[in-house]
Amino acid sequence: MPEQIEQTAPQEIPDPHRTPSGAAPGKSDAAVIRDALGVGVAVGLSGFAFGVTSAGAGLTVMQSCLLSLLVFTGASQFALVGALGAGGNPFAAAAGAFFLGARNAFYGLRLSGLLGYRAGVKPFAAQWVIDETSAVTFAQPDRRSARLGFTVTGLTLYVLWNLTTLAGALGAEALGDTDAWGLDAAGPAVFLALLAPMLRTTAERAAAGLAVVLMLATLPVLPAGVPVLVSALAAPAVLLAQGAHSRKTSGAKEESR
Repeated sequence: MPEQIEQTAPQEIPDPHRTPSGAAPGKSDAAVIRDALGVGVAVGLSGFAFGVTSAGAGLTVMQSCLLSLLVFTGASQFALVGALGAGGNPFAAAAGAFFLGARNAFYGLRLSGLLGYRAGVKPFAAQWVIDETSAVTFAQPDRRSARLGFTVTGLTLYVLWNLTTLAGALGAEALGDTDAWGLDAAGPAVFLALLAPMLRTTAERAAAGLAVVLMLATLPVLPAGVPVLVSALAAPAVLLAQGAHSRKTSGAKEESR
């Protein structure tokens, strides 16, 4: 019998520039920078509204700028100066701002592993852990792109936010009475504009709607700053209702089998 010669397929030489099968395709630095700059510039300009709102609440230009330099939490800053402007207790205003800013701690837990910064860098990076930097970072396919997106977004937003805070506070001080110009509504309008695109699921929309109802119901009867704390109960209430509905649906499915 003639010998059968076993033919083996030639081994393919791996290409180091090709993305492995099943892996997410890489993203160019230019694309990451473009997206990061877009977010940073769009949101950073909103610092002008904060400067105006802060000045209208009675804070000095220096106090407004220090809030943006040291706190840098966007919505929490608006909540703080809004409560102070309404004559609320400083402790209640600070508590409301604290609870709004606490969400950044949860972002930090995820970002810490994703970015992989050394221990000495983390305290500085923590200053830039906010909604926008987290969103840009989470959208990246790899650590290198994540670091680039986080850095560009954080730097752009931080610089612009502080510059426009200064401009808004100086402008409001020059104008005098901000209520006469209707500029006191700038802060809430910007806050709603930033919040609306984030409400993607039914649960998120329900929590936001319930928070508004709680705020409007308690605003006339509770001291300024306290309604913000009460509205925070909307999130656990919606989660409890969602859990109860899920258990009920699961029970109905089991009975129908």
